Amino acid sequence: MTLPRGFEVTLDRSTRVLDGGRALLGGNPVRLVRLGARARPLLSGRTVRVRDAAGAVLADRLLETGLAHPAVHALPPPPGADGGAGPDCTYVIPVRDRPRELARLLAGLPAGSPVVVVDDASHRPGPVAAVAAEHGARLLTLTVNGGPAGARNAGLRLVTTPYVAFVDSDVVLPPDAVPTLLRHFADPRVAMAVPRITGLVTPASAGWLGRYERIRSSLDLGTDPASVRPGTPVSWVPSACVVARVDALADGFDPRLRVGEDVDLCWRLARSGLRVRYEPSVEAAHEHRVTLRDWFRRKAEYGTGAHPLAERHPQNIAPAVLAPWNAALVLALVAQRRWSLPVAAGLCAVATARIARTLRSTGQPVRHAARLTGGGAVSAVAQGSALLTRHWWPLTVLGCLVSSRMRRATAVAAVADIALEYRRDRAGLDPVRYGIARRLDDLAYGTGVWISALKGRSTAALRPRIVPARASAWRKPGSRGGPGDEAEASASDGAPHPWRRMLSGQSRMRGAARESEPADGEGLRLWSRLRKA
Repeated sequence: MTLPRGFEVTLDRSTRVLDGGRALLGGNPVRLVRLGARARPLLSGRTVRVRDAAGAVLADRLLETGLAHPAVHALPPPPGADGGAGPDCTYVIPVRDRPRELARLLAGLPAGSPVVVVDDASHRPGPVAAVAAEHGARLLTLTVNGGPAGARNAGLRLVTTPYVAFVDSDVVLPPDAVPTLLRHFADPRVAMAVPRITGLVTPASAGWLGRYERIRSSLDLGTDPASVRPGTPVSWVPSACVVARVDALADGFDPRLRVGEDVDLCWRLARSGLRVRYEPSVEAAHEHRVTLRDWFRRKAEYGTGAHPLAERHPQNIAPAVLAPWNAALVLALVAQRRWSLPVAAGLCAVATARIARTLRSTGQPVRHAARLTGGGAVSAVAQGSALLTRHWWPLTVLGCLVSSRMRRATAVAAVADIALEYRRDRAGLDPVRYGIARRLDDLAYGTGVWISALKGRSTAALRPRIVPARASAWRKPGSRGGPGDEAEASASDGAPHPWRRMLSGQSRMRGAARESEPADGEGLRLWSRLRKA
């Protein structure tokens, strides 16, 4: 499967063009890609437009590495789209006792769109049925509540169009949301495309929790487009609004999961070699919970998905993913000894030297290496802080009772993320209430994680993962162990990948600035935001 002619990709805004256009630095994980003589003319400014097979190969590789993203608004519209989703996409809406919200959603959908409303055993099914009939939607009534995953799957079985849009009843969609997301399917490897989930402004959301949710919601994954994969800044996407290719979904969501079913589906699709695109230029407004009791309970429910996900995806669920030097850096700083800062500085210096050797052909290797090392350090400290204040908070409380060093480390961790992330112009919320909401958020989610771990009698969802730099990660194509470069892999049949003829080499900064995201989606987008500033 290849990208079609006219498909256009644009370099991620964090990707650096080096050495007069001969190399690109960026992606997830961060890597150096050297462009061969055939590839360089295909990059026009920061854009690659597919005009022939060579352009398709280069664009596909840039997408695969996270160095570039589809220019979605430059892609051709999907077949049959005429200001609406057209006959190629069916809306499936799971609902339970929300007739007012359902009516609001249905009223905003493009006229003539096929719609299936799945009533997931409402206590009062009559109002839901009346709203569905008023808007001409097909109604499927379930007699037993199966949860969101089961309701979506039931609706999916009635879909006859190539694409399906799963939309929760408490979401409001602009008319062009689904048609725009459908453009991503010009890439034949895309299985799912998801918009940015923002907070719906209502009278109830004017309170302090509503304002906090508008800027720090667990469902809002930020303003940067991304390929959704485990171990990247956007490692999952919420199922509040999802557009998917029906033939790629197989049996759909795992009905055994009441929460985390969206994370599980993303990771299964990624494991099968398909792509999931996060497209923040499209927004869907979600009516968040804004009363303290409901909000806290929902955050804790999110955490209870940790152990079931750990059983299905043990390599992806770790609350922190660190290279050995990152872990040593965190331990040195937490120790708070006289040697802590010198050791931390030494670790950073060694990492910078190793990366600079990899980047020696880029003109300013030390500068770029220092930037990457600084990013790796920020990411490591952020992950360590999240462990103390979020995932491990019960252990942190016990540690604070007996150790002054633990109290200091916890206080710094609790204040640092607020100081780095808080912006009054965005929050409309004073720093004190923002800080309280932030800590309650961590407390609730961490409680859910521990409940799921205790029920499952496993610490898998609580254990960080140390990822050593493999020998191959520091090997240059054709060399015998030059540090920093990684040899490109060959296809399984022994023939080289077609993009290898255009990319003269690729180096992965595996041990230096590894970026990762805990499965709850709340962790370490901080460095990603900083490096894109």
